[in-house]
Amino acid sequence: MTTLQVRIAARREEADGIIGLELVSPDGSALPAFTAGAHIDVHLPGGMLRQYSLCNAPHEQHRYQIGVLRDAHSRGGSVAVHEVLKVGDLLTIGVPRNQFALVSAPHSLLLAGGIGVTPILCMAEALAACGASFEMHYCARSPARQAFRERIAASGFARRVVHHYDDGDVAQKLDLDALLSQADPATHLYVCGPAGFITHVVETARARGWPEAQVHFEYFGAAPVQADGNGSFEVRLASSGQVYRIPEDRTVIQVLCEHGVDVPVSCEQGICGTCLTRVLEGEPDHRDQYLTDEERAANDQFTPCCSRARSPLLVLDL
Repeated sequence: MTTLQVRIAARREEADGIIGLELVSPDGSALPAFTAGAHIDVHLPGGMLRQYSLCNAPHEQHRYQIGVLRDAHSRGGSVAVHEVLKVGDLLTIGVPRNQFALVSAPHSLLLAGGIGVTPILCMAEALAACGASFEMHYCARSPARQAFRERIAASGFARRVVHHYDDGDVAQKLDLDALLSQADPATHLYVCGPAGFITHVVETARARGWPEAQVHFEYFGAAPVQADGNGSFEVRLASSGQVYRIPEDRTVIQVLCEHGVDVPVSCEQGICGTCLTRVLEGEPDHRDQYLTDEERAANDQFTPCCSRARSPLLVLDL
């Protein structure tokens, strides 16, 4: 995976519990281009690797901007950003990748929940820049917890953004049933935020007849997986015939890595799709949040960082 070094040029408290970082090339050169919805892998102190969506306008190549929420259930990444990183520090990052890209459509409906605003804001910047039709709804607990409020207010698309607060009066809260009351073939829906927020939006859209192809979403973290039913199984590599046993308390990626089998991996939560691997035989137990229901039903690929097996053996295209 291609990496590059960047320097933290600015650090700002964007809202209660949310830090914004501006990253630039150490020598001032242009950074690799990106498109709305893209994210970068960030190598953090302690060997941690985390993914953060880019939230600045995609036409900018002199900087990347990210926003990081301090998560009470953090595995260490958000704590490192909030407590360790400072202006002037050098970081290693991956080049931007996009699994949440905008689709050309007559109209786009953007829904952001909390820190999920980062890729959604980038989309709003891109759509506004090309004169496309869109509206954005931004949900937060309170104005104090809402990142990038000043930036949005000063933008040329401020009138297209509707703000909704949990602690506000009922009239200003998001009426999702009304917003998604009827599927429009001309509109594509994009949603990002906490898992519960995304699930509520996606399930409401499905119930109102929105086609899957018009509903796009991206999770920031995987939902907890119940591991009580984990069992051991085996994987066989098609290229060599080598068989490895996967114990109930280990992942496929962990076992393969220990034996020198190189599989690209990033999030290790089944979110990003980096480790997606073809399955030639056997039935996977899908535990990711990357594949669609149709892709899972095909059982011809899985994410070995978190998914397991329903059959005793999986034959992998490795």
